[in-house]
Amino acid sequence: MSSITFFHRLSSAFRDNQSHLKLVLLCTAVSGGGLWAYGESVAPEEAVTEKKKVVVLGTGWAATSFMKNLNNPKYEIQVVSPRNYFAFTPLLPSVTCGTVEARSIVEPVRNIFKKKVDVQFSEAECFKIDAENRKVYCRSSVNNNLDGKEEFVVDYDYLIVAVGANVNTFNTPGVTENCHFLKEVEDAQKIRRTVIDCFERANLPDVSEDEKKRILHFAIVGGGPTGVEFAASLHDFVNEDLVRLYPGIKDLVKITLLEAGNHILGMFDKRITAFAEDKFRRDGIDVKTGSMVVKVSEKEISTKELKNGEIKTIPYGMAVWSTGIGTRPFIKDFMAQIGQASRRALATDEWLRVEGCNNVYALGDCATINQRKVMEDIVAIFKKADKDNSGTLTVIQFQEVMKDICERYPQVELYLKNKQMGNIADLLKEAKGDDKKESIELNIEELKTALSKVDSQMKFLPATAQVASQQGTYLAKCFNRMEECEKNPEGPLRFRGEGHHRFKPFRYKHLGQFAPLGGEQTAAQLPGDWVSIGHSSQWLWYSVYASKQVSWRTRALVVSDWTRRFIFGRDSSSI
Repeated sequence: MSSITFFHRLSSAFRDNQSHLKLVLLCTAVSGGGLWAYGESVAPEEAVTEKKKVVVLGTGWAATSFMKNLNNPKYEIQVVSPRNYFAFTPLLPSVTCGTVEARSIVEPVRNIFKKKVDVQFSEAECFKIDAENRKVYCRSSVNNNLDGKEEFVVDYDYLIVAVGANVNTFNTPGVTENCHFLKEVEDAQKIRRTVIDCFERANLPDVSEDEKKRILHFAIVGGGPTGVEFAASLHDFVNEDLVRLYPGIKDLVKITLLEAGNHILGMFDKRITAFAEDKFRRDGIDVKTGSMVVKVSEKEISTKELKNGEIKTIPYGMAVWSTGIGTRPFIKDFMAQIGQASRRALATDEWLRVEGCNNVYALGDCATINQRKVMEDIVAIFKKADKDNSGTLTVIQFQEVMKDICERYPQVELYLKNKQMGNIADLLKEAKGDDKKESIELNIEELKTALSKVDSQMKFLPATAQVASQQGTYLAKCFNRMEECEKNPEGPLRFRGEGHHRFKPFRYKHLGQFAPLGGEQTAAQLPGDWVSIGHSSQWLWYSVYASKQVSWRTRALVVSDWTRRFIFGRDSSSI
């Protein structure tokens, strides 16, 4: 057989069996019409596992924290958000007064994506979620629309909803038309321009004295952390920088803080609340508690005094509304679709999974964890602990499942801590009245009595950046270990089923909170009920906020802005 005929047959064999041949090496040596050939047959390559598609809605604290901590390359990530950056929102009050520049607190989201995870970003907003068909309907803005398609659909295997929330106006007339909000970078920039504009208008020669007083009256509605920090920042801006530039009108400036409750900073320790109210009064900030805003017109705010029901009218030049959060419209539609129409936010279980949707997760301000009550599962808990089916539980039997109970129901641990009880035996003894803890035996009714007050310790998590960030980190770790935990669950015992839950439930760890009060003084409430107020807390605030920046770039920019302010003062330009 000639060399050419043999080569032709070998090539045909290669084409017919190419799925079974990984490498064919042909080396020919023509010597006396001879041909030498070598072929190696190996097993077929393993099929590449198809990546699961994860769609993330939002680029706020929860979404960004999730993206920073996700490192499993087996996911294909699609991020959809109307803004292509992450904003460090706790510093927005500083942006309003020029202490920090807007660009210093934002980081493009493409800089945050993990390199080893396949991530695509679309600058668009979601307007509909179809959980049944696993589709997300999105709409690009006109400015970004290049191909004529304003709407598009994204399929998903897992959906993570982290879109934050709107400002809650409580349907108060005139708020949307006449008030400034403080939730986005654009809001802070608009407030900054308006403050300067108010001073420039009041400085015009033909403006009457009364009109100047109205223009320079800054009203802040809401005595929470955002409203208080903005009032303090505005006071410092006016008294440290603007009074030197506008000496003729400095005595006409007035700042009023309106709060419907009895005190400002109601979520803080009473010592902080008292100090803040006293300091604001000394600084000349008018704090009006028990005043509920009922109407906002172009130049006046109407309030109702809760003590006597009296209606008062306050003229103002600029009003900032900071009273809470509300649900976004498409989230309301999604809630109605899944049977949660009566709730204020998406209800999730302790694993951040939206109730009624196995493959949809919700984090941050748009969601709330619906912590399961102990009393709903008390019968199942009793049966799990009663391994010998005796109808009674001993302390030892109950302690065997105590760790799982505290993981699954954190209110149990809180109850024991508040009652200063060492362990569950103390709680059972209190219910039974037996002197010997080990000898205590309870039936199902006695166990119900012992745990009857435990669920009173359940609390909703606050809508803060700290909570959202921890939720994003937690969920990313769950996705990183998804396959591993399918085989080896690490969660607590299933009281209403067999085996264990895949993951441990989300547990929020409070790391403290700050309330800047102006004049380089800050109130800090740290874990362990430790309260610190003064200049030392201000430097702690600087350190924490610098360290929490998402990149070294923003960290350097923020620190340089603070340094610039100390040396040159705040920028008073209206841009």
